[in-house]
Amino acid sequence: MVVLRILVAVGVIAGSVALAATQQGGAQGQQAPQTPPPPDFVQMLVDRLELAKYKATLKGLTQFGDRREGTQRNRDAVVWIEQQLKSYGCQTEQMSYDPQDPTGARAAAAAAGAQPAGGGQRAGGAGGGRGQQAGGGRAQGQGPQGGRGPVLTEPRRNQAGGSTYYGIIRPAGVNNNAENQPDEKLRALNSGPIIPGPVPQVFCTKWGTSRRGEMYIIGAHMDGIGWGEAANDDGSGTALVMELARIFSMPDVTTDVSIRFALWNGEEGGLRGANAYVAQRQKLQGQPNEPRWLGMIQHDMMMWDHGMPRADGTLNPEQRPEADFNIEWQSNSKLAEESMKLALTVKLAADKYTKNYPGTLGPHMTNTDSTPFMNIVPAISLRENERGMNTGAGWNPHWHQPTDLFSTFSDKDFLLGLNAAQATLSAIAQLTNVRVNVQRQRPIALTNLGSISTGTPVSLSSTR
Repeated sequence: MVVLRILVAVGVIAGSVALAATQQGGAQGQQAPQTPPPPDFVQMLVDRLELAKYKATLKGLTQFGDRREGTQRNRDAVVWIEQQLKSYGCQTEQMSYDPQDPTGARAAAAAAGAQPAGGGQRAGGAGGGRGQQAGGGRAQGQGPQGGRGPVLTEPRRNQAGGSTYYGIIRPAGVNNNAENQPDEKLRALNSGPIIPGPVPQVFCTKWGTSRRGEMYIIGAHMDGIGWGEAANDDGSGTALVMELARIFSMPDVTTDVSIRFALWNGEEGGLRGANAYVAQRQKLQGQPNEPRWLGMIQHDMMMWDHGMPRADGTLNPEQRPEADFNIEWQSNSKLAEESMKLALTVKLAADKYTKNYPGTLGPHMTNTDSTPFMNIVPAISLRENERGMNTGAGWNPHWHQPTDLFSTFSDKDFLLGLNAAQATLSAIAQLTNVRVNVQRQRPIALTNLGSISTGTPVSLSSTR
């Protein structure tokens, strides 16, 4: 009996010691709780980009046909774009320019009693001439054979453009023949005449908080040519910029630095809208409505990366598995090094936040609306392919053609455009120090989960 009592006592003591040790360990665990990671505001905004909304915005643009500069359909598209931007809560502004003298050089020379060289137009522009009616104008952006002749299978240098084309080359050019558009309604829409007078373009601004007087410019050109719908060139870039304006203009989003979302006009005629903006606004930097420019990112043709032509001149109908998007700066610009750093910033942001296609760096930014900015501020462009070596060599059979239609492209094509939007959004979000006010999001009532409305953003412990 004595032995039994001793064993019981020992067991009680051992159990007490074990219980005390467990309680002490639990107390120590409570004293060192894990700190939750800070919210990733950039990821939160990237997650708000949706393929369906990107496609819907692009589809809305195509109702105006090819949106050729100077036509009524072009003016109607400007009005529609401004309405959309206003609906996002982004503060809009319009400006206009003389399409015959976008930089004002002719007017200044006339006032001084002289004639400017080159008629006041920037050399090296897009080159698509301005006709007296919708089908007018000379061919623009032609490949190494000016849109004629057999397919080439050897490298050849285009002496006019200074580009070297590699591999198989498919002829490229501009369709100016209305009869090549089989859709009668679209052909009729695109037959409207050029209207004399100033050409409008619109932009909107997300104003910064602590650094309101500085801004990044995010651009795309909304005009097109070719008797199609200009869905890819450049509805794809325009829809991208509009979607970024929508995301950054949400009421719970703030940035230190201002962001301007510009929808240029007249790119196809020689970067006229972007040239006019630089001519009219550069000297206004520092004034209340024109913050100092920190950088410019252009988006021009974002959806088609199907690879080079086959030996017979045809192209792969599917997006290639190794598709990517190009992030380019101009190697001979005055600010080449600074522009290269901006391109690398977008590349690194893309590596972290894009979900489907990688970004590729390149030093040959040409023939797009970032060109007028490149000697003033760091300037880069995003494209589906390199402008000279790829696009100029006929890698996109719909470029400036009647087949540049919304219906031509697949969801994989649209996804490449959305992927580029993720890249620019994430880079600009970091450069402007974006923040999301999670307190504006209505928390879920845990006692009544069955009656949650799907129309209001909600959150639990997560900030995403």
